[in-house]
Parts: sequence; C-alpha cells; structure tokens
Amino acid sequence: MSDGKPRGEDTVDARKGEEQGTQFLTDAGVDHTDAKPRSDAFQYNMNYGSLGQCMIINNKNFDRKTGMGVRNGTDEDAKNVMETFSKLDFNVSATNDQTVLQMMDLLTKVSRQDHSKSAMFVCVLLSHGDDGLIYGTDGSIPLKNLFELFRGDRCPSLVGKPKLFFIQACRGTKLDSGIETDGPDDTETKRIPVEADFLYAYSTAPGYYAWRNVAQGSWFISSLCEMLTKYSKQLEIMQIMTRVNHKVALDFESSCNTPGFGGKKQIPCIVSMLTKDLYFPK
Repeated sequence: MSDGKPRGEDTVDARKGEEQGTQFLTDAGVDHTDAKPRSDAFQYNMNYGSLGQCMIINNKNFDRKTGMGVRNGTDEDAKNVMETFSKLDFNVSATNDQTVLQMMDLLTKVSRQDHSKSAMFVCVLLSHGDDGLIYGTDGSIPLKNLFELFRGDRCPSLVGKPKLFFIQACRGTKLDSGIETDGPDDTETKRIPVEADFLYAYSTAPGYYAWRNVAQGSWFISSLCEMLTKYSKQLEIMQIMTRVNHKVALDFESSCNTPGFGGKKQIPCIVSMLTKDLYFPK
C-alpha cells in the first residue's frame, strides 16, 4: 500500500483451511438539485436527545470444534468502527469473543431497552459466517434470530426509526474472479410493517467469501468507515453505501498465498427496508 501502512495477506471469514449536489424528484414531478430533498416527510427525524447506540460484536478467537481460525485483522476493524461512529456522535460499545448465547443475550437486552430518546440504532457484527449464519465463538446462529429482536412488534421504542446492521462475515465459499470492463411527523396513527426501517449491509454477495486483510482489517469495514467519514454530512445513507460498493469493487484485489485464492474480487450487498431518506445530523 502507498499510504505507508503495513501490507498483510488477505484472508477470508470462513472455515479454517478454506480459503456536489444530488438530483431529487419531488411528488410534483419537479427536479431539484440540493444537498437534501426539500420535503421532511421523506426524511427520518434526527431531532432526538441522542443519535443512538452503535454496538460492535467483534469475534476473533473460536473454539476448535467450530473449525474456524483466528480472525487476524478484526481488531483493526473494531477500532476503525469505534472511531468512526464515535465521531458521528453515536454511543459506541464493543464486546469481544462472544458465544452464540452471549450474542443473543446481549442483543436481547439492548432490544428491550428504552430507545425513545434515540434517533436510530446501529449494530456491527464482525465474525465468521455462512449463508444466513453468523458465528459466535462456539458455533453459529441464524442472523435473522438477531435481527428480529429489533422488529417493530418486539422493540417498540425503535418503531419508525432506522435500524442499521453492518455484517462483516462470509456468506458462502464462492470466489469472485472478476471480469474486465471498459472505463469509467405524521400526526395521525398509521400501521407499518414490523420489518420496516431496517438496513442490512453485508460485506459480500450471497454465497461468497468476504475478504479481510490480516494487517489492515476487512475491505468492507475499512471502506465503510472511510465513506462515512467523507460523506456523512452531505449524502444520504444509500448514496454512501453505493460509494462503499464502488470502493470495495474497484480498489481491492486479494493477495493470498493459498493456491487459487489470489487476484479475487468482492462486492458488498446492501438490503434496505428503509422507508425514508437517512441523513446524519450535521
């Protein structure tokens, strides 16, 4: 790397041995160029006493029975996330090497807290994974079991507020070799779906490995933190995440000593059930 940081080997989060203004269209059909859309009806309210919690679960070491290796570089990710979200004014907390039960208990307790004075909630999961699964130190658990704790019918104080989950973990064992390309407040009561207002940002597409550099941290988390730092005061969250995708897709390629694992690519996957535009407070 040209920035002077140590360049370590890239690895994957899988089993050990596997290796300027933006244009908006109003309802009236009129184009506006502005830093934000003009109508607050389509923006999440950030006018709360606190922006909210950012929880980090950082799993590095795993029981031998899981077949999972040490996730070297993940502490760099955790540090990066903590610094970035603290600067955004979140209340950041981090826990390391959590078992499945500990992960479930921790997020259950948080989901039962009173978030009425918070604008949103963020959770960052750093671990090994597979399709639909995340690993604790002693085994795996379906991601949906963690996500659903914050559904509208189970966490009422976050109803109508954004709930962001960032997941650095493999989602399978496929490798992406890449391909060449050319150049460049309502006052009335309303019912909303219990699954509404979630954003799931996965480090990789379904079925694929997620890459992590053992010295500098993962491609996804480093890109996420960089784009949030650069654009959080001017761009909407999905615009920011598109820039994350762009950086991961174009700026990274694996350097790995394992045969067949060198020169590989990665693309994050953003799944949004957000119902409004999300801008961080300036």
